[in-house]
Formats: sequence, C-alpha cells, structure tokens
Amino acid sequence: MVDVSVVVPCFDESEVIGAFHAAVVAALEPTGTAFEICYVDDGSRDGTVERLRELARADARVRYTSFSRNFGKESAMLAGMRMSRGAAVVLMDADLQHPPELLPRMLELHQHGYDQVVAQRDRSGEGAVRKAFSRAYYRLVRRFMEVEVVDGAGDFRLLSRRAVAAVLSLPESNRFSKGLFSWIGFDTVSFRYENAARAAGASKWGGRRLLNYGIDGLLSFNSRPLRLAVHSGLWLFLSALAYALWIVANALLDGVDTPGYATLITAIVGLSGVQLATLGVIGEYVGRIYHESKRRPHYVVRETERDASGDPAADRSPLRAGRP
Repeated sequence: MVDVSVVVPCFDESEVIGAFHAAVVAALEPTGTAFEICYVDDGSRDGTVERLRELARADARVRYTSFSRNFGKESAMLAGMRMSRGAAVVLMDADLQHPPELLPRMLELHQHGYDQVVAQRDRSGEGAVRKAFSRAYYRLVRRFMEVEVVDGAGDFRLLSRRAVAAVLSLPESNRFSKGLFSWIGFDTVSFRYENAARAAGASKWGGRRLLNYGIDGLLSFNSRPLRLAVHSGLWLFLSALAYALWIVANALLDGVDTPGYATLITAIVGLSGVQLATLGVIGEYVGRIYHESKRRPHYVVRETERDASGDPAADRSPLRAGRP
C-alpha cells in the first residue's frame, strides 16, 4: 500500500535529478510513510531518461514514464497523476525550487482532513518587472476568470486521492491545471514558503512561453472576452450613430463643410483594429474547439520503467496512447 506518490515532471533536468531524488528521500523516510516517486520525462534532450533508468534500478520506489517528444508540463502532470497509486499525490518540480523539506508539513496538513494542501511561494528574489507583471496578471485573473487563482499558488501541492480522481475525470485537451485545481473544489489549505532559486540549469519558462501560458489561463475558464467583443461592437455602433446625428445637425444649422480627412482615416484605422482584435478573440476560442474535437491523446509514451526491466506487459499499458 502506497501512502504518498510524488509526481515529478522533468524536462532537461539531468544535472539536478540526483540531488532532487536524494532530498525527497531524506525528507520522506523519517516520516515512516510508504511512498513512491513517479518521474515523467517530457521528451528531454539531455541525459534525463538515462538518469531515471539508473534511479529505477537502484530504488524500487522509483517509477518513470518517458514521452516520445516534448508535450508540455500539463501533459506530464496528467501522466504522473495517472500512474500514481498513493492515497495522496504531491506535484512538484525537479529543479529544487519546490523544497522537498516541506513535504512532511504537507502530509501533516493532509492528515487534518484537507484534500488540497497548497504551498504558496512568495516573490522574493524576482526581478521588479516580472513581479509587477505577475501581480497585474493575477489581478486581471481574479477579476475575469470563473475560478479563483491565487498569486504564488502554483503546481506545488498535495491532492487527496478523490481530488486526483476529480482532476482525471475532466476530459479537456487544453488543460490549465491551476484553474482545474480550483474548479474541483474540496477542502483546501495553503501556507507560504520562501522562493528558492534553481539548483542547476536554466528556467524553461521564458517571457514568450509565460505570455502564452497566461493567455491559455484566461481563455480556459473565461468567456468574457466574447462578451467584451459584443459590448465593444454595441458601443462603437452607438458612437457612430451619435456622430452621424451630429453631422446631420451641423449640416442643417451651418451648411455642409468639407469632411475631415484625418477624422475619416482615424475612424477607419480604429474600427479596423477593433474588428481584427475581435476576430482574434473569436479565433482563439474556435481554435480550442477545433483542437478538442480531434480528441488526440495528451501524450505518447516511449518508455517506462517496465520496459527497462523487460516486462512484456508494458506494451499493453494504456499510457502508451496517453489515455486514462
């Protein structure tokens, strides 16, 4: 019987995976908890999968899955939750920015009956620009999204087995886990910890990737941009109607004067920009509908620890096609 499964998405983490594994084992062994560590190699280009093979051979508590290519962290977390067997599941990164020494505290809070225990980081050590943009984004999210996403509450959290089952029951392909964790509800508690630097390597989350992730979050749990497009169209129509009435009244009172070229060009450019922005918003939603309708698997598995052990039953694993 496994009490806790630690799910760890990995992408090019060969430099730090050994130190991370040692830190997790050192944090959990004194608690007397039966645990397993489920690593998911998200198509790494370095020696991450070789390091996972070594860990699996040396430690029976290690299980791993390796994707055929990079499918993204959301798919890696989904695969890890599917392969987990513990009564509780902890999601954490392999770069040691999620401190393993917090695991006993999360388990203790879980024993008090909480289905979700969220480790909420502060923003100490971050640059001023990134910190300002992050705070502005979360203010926007709290105002417009249909679920509550807290600043600093990321993927480092503990989920009970019924919370994991609820997340796995959600069928969408465009997954935004922060929103999904909030959407399923259940009793949740959080605590703050000091932001930690990466133990090795460079962050995989550049500015462009963070921007795309933020847009995905806003659109995944929010239909208000479509409503905003309708409102913008109505206000522009009313403004144009008022302007037309003003022109008619001015012509009746003062006669017809020469129309302003600058006003005409400004109106055309402004309205064209609004139309293109509105089409872009609609296109984002249509694209997500198109993506969902294809019903492709979330990921394709290349290898698991059973392949390394020569188990012929591995070829029949449902993880091969990324299906639940």
